Amino acid sequence: MEKLGLDIEVLDLKQYFDTAPEVLKSVVNATSGLWVSGGNVFILRQAMMLSGFDKIILEKSKDASLVYGGYSAGCCVLSESLRSYQYASDANDTPYPAVSSAIWDGLGLIDFAFMPHFQSDHSESEEIDKEIEYCNVHGIPYRPVKDGDALVF
Repeated sequence: MEKLGLDIEVLDLKQYFDTAPEVLKSVVNATSGLWVSGGNVFILRQAMMLSGFDKIILEKSKDASLVYGGYSAGCCVLSESLRSYQYASDANDTPYPAVSSAIWDGLGLIDFAFMPHFQSDHSESEEIDKEIEYCNVHGIPYRPVKDGDALVF
């Protein structure tokens, strides 16, 4: 991103767990775009909740000037539910003392399960096939996305 001429600031949500939500909100408001990286979708969702980032994103989603981009779990958290992601991510992984169980609700900004790494040369590609099967069995709409592809809306 820096090679594209963008000014980058790394934002670690853990730094905002014990601060007032306004502190993180002012940081987010000072930017025109966010890139949310991947990892365990359940841990990311926990960090979003503990920092207040989830509420900030929901509020900012009404503002057409903010660009939200992400990779893997950074997009999965936008779904209404995280239930379909329990194959590639461990739902029982709760590294933060303030959270004792998985958060199953996503942010609800998209009405389908985002399925990254579909038919890709990625270590989680086989788990994504299981997640897609889960979606099929449970009637959850989904969109498979191969590595290198993007959805824009």
